[in-house]
Amino acid sequence: MKIKPLDDRLLVEPIEEEERTSSGLYIPDTAKEKPRMGKVIAVGTDEDLREKISEGDKVLFAKYGGEEVEMNNVIYKILQRSDVLAVVED
Repeated sequence: MKIKPLDDRLLVEPIEEEERTSSGLYIPDTAKEKPRMGKVIAVGTDEDLREKISEGDKVLFAKYGGEEVEMNNVIYKILQRSDVLAVVED
């Protein structure tokens, strides 16, 4: 099964943050924040959006933005254009 977003939406795989602090302490699951960065898996059909964001890009998204979906035991987010805050360049 494959998910293809429509219109101005993106399919993003959230990137988990480090489980340890810089000093080496482990962060428990209850204290972790939800990921706010992810890798774009698929881009919707909006031409303007396709010019700005492409598959494989890393994006920052709003803390409570998007809808979570699970497919093949992997959790993805479907985000609207307004949920995307920035494209991260390495």
